[in-house]
Amino acid sequence: MTPRTRAWLLILLISALCGLALGGVIWYRSRALSFAAMFKRLPTEDAVVLYIDFSRLRAGGILALLDGSKVGEDPEYQSFVRKTDFDYKQDLDAAMVAFAAKGKYMLLRGRFDWKSLRSYALANDGRCNNSFCKMPGSVPERRISFFPMQPNLMAMAVSDDDVAALRMNAVDARGDAEIPDAPLWLSIPPSLVKSGQSLPPGTQMFARSLERAQAVTLAIVQEGDQFAAKLNVRCASVPDASALAAELNKTTGLLREMIEREHQKANPADLSGFLTSGAFRSEGARVSGHWGITRALIENLLGGS
Repeated sequence: MTPRTRAWLLILLISALCGLALGGVIWYRSRALSFAAMFKRLPTEDAVVLYIDFSRLRAGGILALLDGSKVGEDPEYQSFVRKTDFDYKQDLDAAMVAFAAKGKYMLLRGRFDWKSLRSYALANDGRCNNSFCKMPGSVPERRISFFPMQPNLMAMAVSDDDVAALRMNAVDARGDAEIPDAPLWLSIPPSLVKSGQSLPPGTQMFARSLERAQAVTLAIVQEGDQFAAKLNVRCASVPDASALAAELNKTTGLLREMIEREHQKANPADLSGFLTSGAFRSEGARVSGHWGITRALIENLLGGS
């Protein structure tokens, strides 16, 4: 083999290796992250994490209830839709959001026009460096930053830190997260349960029962033509779980008695009907709970009626 031939073979080999490496990067970046992998990208310490599977809710007709909500009427949102050709009711498939003390961190899966989003940021006093963009929000402490983690996955943050979205490039070394198989779920940190802050009226009495919980998730699932909320609590011990289930059942009974003493009836269309429908049981160091959710309640919560 001549030196010239060996040189050409070396060039071809290097080119092939570069092509394989590039293909591997493209494959890795294009594969869909699992829910657990998405969860590990979010800064979740003392944060409420909300997951919404818009594609499943869209198929179930739930998103249609948002047509009359304030979200669709907001002028800033309407302007955003016009300028970016993005409407969450059509283009967003899933969202996982961490509501942390220092801001909101979002992983959004859907169909994005990245060129239009970049232009929107630049037209609103923002700056972009390659695929990473940042722009001011409605108030100084609301700085918006975003970038494409994958072609169909956006990492976005709203924080006083204008590069906060970059935090989601790192993967947390935590063990596997407990991810409910549900179109909508909420992971509630024990710190929030213990403080009782920002909880809806009527729910604080249930929160007090959960003060010793180690992990709390609440999932919304479909049951036939109706929906239900399912509680999953991890406790430190079997006695703690048994005591918690008994306390939650007792609290539900007391709430029913309070409503009856006022000569009222629990209304399935508001929180009174929802909270009094609760039933709880313990199994090992776990406590599960179940509440019925009527369509009327969903419509009232979403402002669709």
